[in-house]
Amino acid sequence: MIHPHALVDKDAKIGNNVIIEPFSVIHKDVEIGDGTYIASNTTIMSGSRIGSNCEIFNNSVIGGIPQDLKYKGEYTTVEIGSHTKIREFVTVNRGTEHRGKTKIGSNCLLMAYSHIAHDCIIGNNCILSNSTQMAGHVVLGDFAIVAGVCAIHQFVTIGRHVYVAGGSLVNKDIPPFIKTLRNPISYGGVNSVGLKRRDFTNTQINQILDIYRILFNQGLNTSQALTYLEGDFEASDVKDEIVEFIKTSGSAGRGIIKGNSKNAISED
Repeated sequence: MIHPHALVDKDAKIGNNVIIEPFSVIHKDVEIGDGTYIASNTTIMSGSRIGSNCEIFNNSVIGGIPQDLKYKGEYTTVEIGSHTKIREFVTVNRGTEHRGKTKIGSNCLLMAYSHIAHDCIIGNNCILSNSTQMAGHVVLGDFAIVAGVCAIHQFVTIGRHVYVAGGSLVNKDIPPFIKTLRNPISYGGVNSVGLKRRDFTNTQINQILDIYRILFNQGLNTSQALTYLEGDFEASDVKDEIVEFIKTSGSAGRGIIKGNSKNAISED
């Protein structure tokens, strides 16, 4: 149902059973999948592609042009998967020529006042808590959870199944399967509770624990730890994922976070 006080461009593609409440504006070159709900005073701008059964709440703006001085009006998009919920006052900018799109996966929850900048890639089943601010080109892996009032630096990559504590300033890459906390941000242990909820076995979790002990608690530098893991540590999919993440971060990314620092200030 499209309320008569909503403004929907004639060229927008609206699926079946979509609800658009009053005073929302849907621009041209927008696609909205079946069963999606658009609350009042929401703006969906050109280039937005929204999946089925999403919920987008009041005063959100999807598909705004990038806040990037290098943007010259090139055609880019925002892609949002199905069953994703976007709460009040969230802003999602479309991409630049760097990636051509900003992408948010399926089954995500973006809480109020969050900002997702140009060229970000957010995986499936992610949660961004209230007032999370994500700069351009950030990559967030599946099942990652970012707690409230976090600021994520541009070009940061955060691995799968990561938990980022509230109030964190994220200026380094975060490898998969761990918790991070403190300022400056540092390793806070393996995300064991989250992994158990997602059916990781005790054997897998114990191996992940052993890998991060080698990386952060054995007095080795990153190169030494990687050499040991690649040569002498038991093979597994989780080991390969962690090693590949760290190697990529060192060669093309921002470098990974550090282990616990005696000088770090607790989040409490």
